Amino acid sequence: MPRKPAPGTRERILDVAADLFDRRGVHAVGMQQIIDGVGCGKQLLYREFPSKDHLVVAYLERSAQAWASTLARVCATVDAPEDQLVELVRAVQGMAPNTRGCPLRNTHAEFPDPGHPAHQVSLKHFQDVREQLRELARRTPAAHPDRLGDRIMLIIDGLYVSGSTLGPTGAGATAVGLAQDVVRAEIAAQAV
Repeated sequence: MPRKPAPGTRERILDVAADLFDRRGVHAVGMQQIIDGVGCGKQLLYREFPSKDHLVVAYLERSAQAWASTLARVCATVDAPEDQLVELVRAVQGMAPNTRGCPLRNTHAEFPDPGHPAHQVSLKHFQDVREQLRELARRTPAAHPDRLGDRIMLIIDGLYVSGSTLGPTGAGATAVGLAQDVVRAEIAAQAV
């Protein structure tokens, strides 16, 4: 009878894989590197994740969940939707300088085939984020809420792209200020 994996094995594998994927990219990391990093046997890894594609999808789903948690936290602690939009940019500002970019965006770029599960998961995430930001913007008095949501998404994407190169005081402070300016301009346009 096969042994049951220790509690937390799946998460430990995901932690090691996420670290390697984040630092090197998904294609650059082989399953043996993950096995070596976890210190487990090949059978254990493949029992938890039958293929690298399964592991990559789990990694992306966990990354998407991190965004969902950030969104929920911001919406629970900040009252006004216009302030929530700015606070989301501030939350990403705190994460972006410490990364090689957005894990979902990076993986999407590595898997351009629309039929690949990694492409599909990342694309769905960005479609969901866009709709979430637009929905928040629709709760503001902005003249063009969908445009406001899209602009906030572009600011967030810019933080992930430039955050690691410009650092928290470069890209981060600029991005938060830009988000505030964009929100104010969209709301002012409504008043005209």
